[in-house]
Amino acid sequence: MTALSLGTAPLGNLFAPVTDEQATAVVEAAFEAGIGYIDTAPHYGVGLAEERLGRVLATRDRATFTLSTKVGRLLRPLRNGESADPEGFVETPPRAREWDFSAAGVRSSLEASLDRLGLDRIDIALLHDPDEHERDVYESGYAALARLRAQGVVGAIGAGMNQSAMLTRFVRDFDLDLVLCAGRYTLLDQSALADLLPACERRGTSVVIGGVYNSGLLANPNPGATFDYAPADAALVKRAQALAELCETHGVPLKAAAVQYPLRHPAVASVLVGCRSEAEVRDNAAAFAHPIPEELWSALGASGLLTA
Repeated sequence: MTALSLGTAPLGNLFAPVTDEQATAVVEAAFEAGIGYIDTAPHYGVGLAEERLGRVLATRDRATFTLSTKVGRLLRPLRNGESADPEGFVETPPRAREWDFSAAGVRSSLEASLDRLGLDRIDIALLHDPDEHERDVYESGYAALARLRAQGVVGAIGAGMNQSAMLTRFVRDFDLDLVLCAGRYTLLDQSALADLLPACERRGTSVVIGGVYNSGLLANPNPGATFDYAPADAALVKRAQALAELCETHGVPLKAAAVQYPLRHPAVASVLVGCRSEAEVRDNAAAFAHPIPEELWSALGASGLLTA
């Protein structure tokens, strides 16, 4: 797993369309930038991201990348006259999502993902967004993934969510290899530091951090920017601007500090960035490689803008 990794929600036309050619260029640029871990999911564009990703991966040596996808949502064709909630994705195939964390559903989800990806194996399988389905995870979802890991169908298992509390319970109660936590360990939100990260450090569970820009505010700290996909309030904008100003006094762009900050915690193995263009891949790779003096982290801590 590379320390910088690629998220593929934008390749499923999240919020705005991406062409097949643009999607291919994004994945190729990620490989050129040295990114070797890619995360996807059936949810992203109701299978579109997996299909696009698979076409590029078919040209690559399977030993040169690590791939994770997710379970919990099965896809099916739309019925006559039926419309489905786009859930933020546009111009997607005519399919619907159905929640399913049963043993049969987990296996069926992985088999369908392999078909869309055109691969013979998936390295990491993650329970995806079980916020309203925690009981199903305890009754069937985790056990199903654990069996598939024991059988060698997948190499590692875990869960991916936008919250830390439920992930922490899973880490304490299950034998997970890793968790993917989006938006809860960033320069603006360190809530995972109170529960998830200590639990993972104790259990030896690896952590992948997504949403390092909190959906935009830490990439562009101006009024009108979004925080967790909603307009950021004035106090958050002011705090993000204060972070940017302090970073600039040390010659560091805010984006560089944002994308590198999570890796300062010993439990964090990788930072996941979603990109919709070659330029975004290159920009994120440059931010990730930008030198950051230790004095900046000390100054951020002393300023009270960070909790750790």
